[in-house]
Amino acid sequence: MTHLSYLEAIVVGAFQGVTELFPVSSLGHSILIPAIIGGRWAEDLSVSTPESPYLAFIVGLHVATAAALLVFFWRDWVRIVGGLVSSVRHRRVTTPDERLAWLLIIGTIPVGVCGLLLEHLFRTTLGKPIPAAAFLITNGLLLLLGERLRRRTEPQAPAPTDQDTRLSTMTTKSGLLIGTAQVLALLPGLSRSGLTMITGLVRGLSHEDAARFSFLLSTPVILAAGLLKIPDLFGPLGAGIGGQVIAGSIASFASAYLAVKYLTAYFHSKTLTPFAIYCVLAGTAALTWLSFS
Repeated sequence: MTHLSYLEAIVVGAFQGVTELFPVSSLGHSILIPAIIGGRWAEDLSVSTPESPYLAFIVGLHVATAAALLVFFWRDWVRIVGGLVSSVRHRRVTTPDERLAWLLIIGTIPVGVCGLLLEHLFRTTLGKPIPAAAFLITNGLLLLLGERLRRRTEPQAPAPTDQDTRLSTMTTKSGLLIGTAQVLALLPGLSRSGLTMITGLVRGLSHEDAARFSFLLSTPVILAAGLLKIPDLFGPLGAGIGGQVIAGSIASFASAYLAVKYLTAYFHSKTLTPFAIYCVLAGTAALTWLSFS
C-alpha cells in the first residue's frame, strides 16, 4: 500500500469521519468508493483480503474520529466518568451521571464481545462491493422502518429538560437493546449510528436524545476498534504510509468534529428520512454500476 497518495489518504480520512457519524455506514462507503473508482483503488484498497493494510489504515482512522467525539463531548465525559467512579466508590447507582455511565457500559458489552468473535468472519465473507451495496440499501430501508415505527410509539415525556437526565431515565433493557443494535453494524453497509438511533426511537427517545446517546455510546467502541489496529500500522502493514496515516487522521478528526456538530443541531428538529433516501438511492446506483461494469 506504499502507493497510497496523500490526496487519497485525505479523501478516505474525510469520508470516514463523516460517514462514521452520519447514519450511512463508514465501512460500506470505504468498500464501495474504491470499487466504483476502479483501477488501483479497487485492486489495493480492499478490506476483505487477509491482513489488509487498507483495513488497518481506515480502522486506525477511528482513533481520530473518536478523538473528535471526545473533544466535542469532553464536558459530558468528565461528568460520566465521574459518575462511574462515584458509583463504584459508593456502591450505588442513584444520580443521573451514575445511571448514564452504567447504561453506556451495558450498551457497549454486546458489540465488544461480538466484534472480537465475528468481525473477521463478517469482513472477509461480506466485505465486498456487491454485499456492501445491498446492505446499504437495507440500511436505508431500516431507517425508513424506524421512522414509521416511531410514529406508533408514544415518545418520552419532555420533562426533565436536561438531556442527560432524560437519557438516564431509560431502562436497562432499552440501553441493552440500543447497544446490541451496534452488532449488526459489523455487516458492511449497515450504519452503527443509524441502527442505534432507530432502536432508540422505537424505545421512545426523541431524535435529539437518540442521536446524543448514539454518539456517546459509539465513542468507546470506535476508540477501541482504532486502538486495536494501531499496532498494525507500526508493523509491516504500515510500512511507507506513516505520513499518509497522519494526513488521513487529521482529515478524519476535522470532518468528524464538523459532522457531530452539524448532526447534534440537525436532529433537534429533523428526522432520519433524508439519510434513508440517500442510502437506498446510493446503494441501488452502486449495485447497478458494479453489476454491469
